[in-house]
Amino acid sequence: MDYDFSFFLVVASFVTGVVWGGYCLYLKRVNLPYPTEKEPLLVEYARSFFPVVLIVLLLRSFLVEPFRIPSGSMMPTLLVGDFILVNKFSYGVRLPVLNTKVIEMGEPKRGDIVVFRFPKQPEVDYIKRVIGLPGDRIAYFDKKLYVNGIPAKQVSLGRYQGVGQGSNMTGAERLEEDLLGIEHSILVSRGASSVEDVFVVPQGQYFVMGDNRDNSNDSRYWGTVPEANLVGRAFFIWMNWDWQNNGIAFDRLGTVLR
Repeated sequence: MDYDFSFFLVVASFVTGVVWGGYCLYLKRVNLPYPTEKEPLLVEYARSFFPVVLIVLLLRSFLVEPFRIPSGSMMPTLLVGDFILVNKFSYGVRLPVLNTKVIEMGEPKRGDIVVFRFPKQPEVDYIKRVIGLPGDRIAYFDKKLYVNGIPAKQVSLGRYQGVGQGSNMTGAERLEEDLLGIEHSILVSRGASSVEDVFVVPQGQYFVMGDNRDNSNDSRYWGTVPEANLVGRAFFIWMNWDWQNNGIAFDRLGTVLR
């Protein structure tokens, strides 16, 4: 059980609900009308905050959750400072805090950008792209990806020009990669070393990689992501703030992710 913001919302909803509901029951028991002329300050706060906290809890747990991108591992698709929305029900409805799935909704597809709880440190959220599905055989050699023996076609788009906190990637090669029908951009640094190996994805697990192939801590280094660790699918950039790039990047607002 992770004592994160969801845990705080659950506790806050419970406490404010109990205080407000308990006061209403007390008034009913002693035959007093509600509302009374002067509500106790604690009850007043509980009555005001309970619906707000409950709505935030329900929206964040079952519909969408906002995240901020802290690193460049998904460049050029996601930049440092992007604020994204994650669909929480794409891969099933889960109870907050417990993360127990109660309703099956769907499964990740190859190419999905997913947020998940890092298997080696579950209190930390990671974001990567799904490369391998359960049972897939993934190979990575000479900075090229192979899925079940089929190479992912790559077309060079030239040298990348980074901005703001991602300016260190200026000069990397930008490629359009066709992940068996899913096209997206990636970055590779030709002079950088990387893991080269063949990976078989276990059942109930997913192989994920960052689009910034030589600057991503992903399944090549620590293994696959269990289905139980999935948080949701990233689908929208609603804000970008990078203090090294003149603040708000208006051209990124409203970007639909693919």
